[in-house]
Amino acid sequence: MSNLKVKEKDIVVPGEVLANGMDFLPSQGTFRDGDDIVANMIGLTFIDGRVLKVIPLNAKYIPRPGDMVIGKVTEMSFSSWFLDIGCANRAMLSVRETQEFIESGVDLSRYYRFGDYIVAKIIKVTRGNIDLTMKEQGLRRLGVGKLININTSKVPRIIGKQGSMISMIKEKTNCRIVVGKNGLVWLQGEPADERVAAEAITMINEDAHKDGLTERIEEFINKKCKGGKDEKK
Repeated sequence: MSNLKVKEKDIVVPGEVLANGMDFLPSQGTFRDGDDIVANMIGLTFIDGRVLKVIPLNAKYIPRPGDMVIGKVTEMSFSSWFLDIGCANRAMLSVRETQEFIESGVDLSRYYRFGDYIVAKIIKVTRGNIDLTMKEQGLRRLGVGKLININTSKVPRIIGKQGSMISMIKEKTNCRIVVGKNGLVWLQGEPADERVAAEAITMINEDAHKDGLTERIEEFINKKCKGGKDEKK
């Protein structure tokens, strides 16, 4: 008989048994030892149906194919832009991976300039190389807005299950928000709304391990934001 020994967002240490039995499946930060699923790092438990994960409390960004990231243009060549995405290796965006037709030899700064922030998707990671694409909906150059750095391990909590947390913040603050897997968040809205959204995201980043966080964030926004329920009464 399978037995779950932890709750969502419990803090666990390496070697701690999270569950017994074959009904549960190990994932990030865990491994199977016989019938047990065991943590292999210090972090917070994350339970998604039968899948058990441990999210490290503090972690550097490790790029993976499929990750949506926010990067800053730092260099360019005749056929590519190079972006800083917050890890040891810079990422490359080829002209072939944009949504625009770009003629050979054209000055690439006409499209994306030094210092521009771009939301893109990682398509390939090899030793020393990270390849990006913008050939999907929503991938684009980001306009004027506010940028926030968060711990990459807190990204899942900021997004929430099925996007619930970030959707709530967007709706209540009327802000456009993009969360990169690399720990960079871009938001855009009215100045007062931007401040509320930024404070809410910072609160999640600092208190991701605490119970009742969703309710506290919702209450905070309702009190602070002109779009919140308290202000509409």
